[in-house]
Amino acid sequence: MRSRLNDSTIHSIADEVAIQRGVAIRPMSQPGSNSAISVVRPAELSSETRQTPGSLRMSAIAAMHGIVSSIWAGIFVVEPLAKTGIHHHGEQDTVVYVLEGEACVRWGDLGEHLATVRAGDFLHVPSWLPHQELNPSEEHAFRWVVVRSTPEPIVVNLPDDFWPTV
Repeated sequence: MRSRLNDSTIHSIADEVAIQRGVAIRPMSQPGSNSAISVVRPAELSSETRQTPGSLRMSAIAAMHGIVSSIWAGIFVVEPLAKTGIHHHGEQDTVVYVLEGEACVRWGDLGEHLATVRAGDFLHVPSWLPHQELNPSEEHAFRWVVVRSTPEPIVVNLPDDFWPTV
């Protein structure tokens, strides 16, 4: 006769293995703990999130998808020859992975700094830093994976004349 493992047996085995290896784990039976991996498919991304003119943000890891997390993640797209409005993300740090395309990122008190990022690059945008993304391509959108340090995205759109024109 075959024996069946129940959840308490599996947790006991996992706890024992973790103890032997000196690894700390959190039992999934704790109140408020996440007990499942969440998958958000491309068709489930939502544009019902804070936006900046000239771009499209689509949420993936967010409360609106039933995912309780201390971070937010999604996709960010800027079409060919478009630029976003000048904006910042309040208290949030932002980490970006460039999936495809190329972008010029402008930032600073006067918009005086510029960096170019391409597919495969990572980008960190510190909290409160005014910035703007520009797509120099005539043919290709750029697409980023974005992760924010709080569960809901903060987007503070600044006036178009926030930086003086050169």
